[in-house]
Amino acid sequence: MDQQAHEHHEHHIFEPSEPTHHAEHIVSPRVYLVVGTTLLILTGTTAAVSYVDLGTFNAVVALAIACIKMTLVILFFMHVKYSSKLTKLTVAAGFFTFLVLITMTMTDYISRAWGRW
Repeated sequence: MDQQAHEHHEHHIFEPSEPTHHAEHIVSPRVYLVVGTTLLILTGTTAAVSYVDLGTFNAVVALAIACIKMTLVILFFMHVKYSSKLTKLTVAAGFFTFLVLITMTMTDYISRAWGRW
């Protein structure tokens, strides 16, 4: 009976219909180095762009670069790229909510300068 319980437990863990189950993926150090270097370059780009006067679009450009960096961190360092579809959907829903909030904020921020030009 103990063996039967063990087989049932083992079957439950590796059941393909498990929504959070995914195959393990080993990421090479080269990928981490490329992504880390890209993040450093984008950080430098953010600092360089801060010295350029883009008017009301300074914040837009800074947030766009930040979104790219956030996406790289989520995909590679948090291993979402190699995760299950349920995890990807959850992250996508959070990202969509973030974009909606940022869009509303930027719409208000940019519209405050209207009429002052």
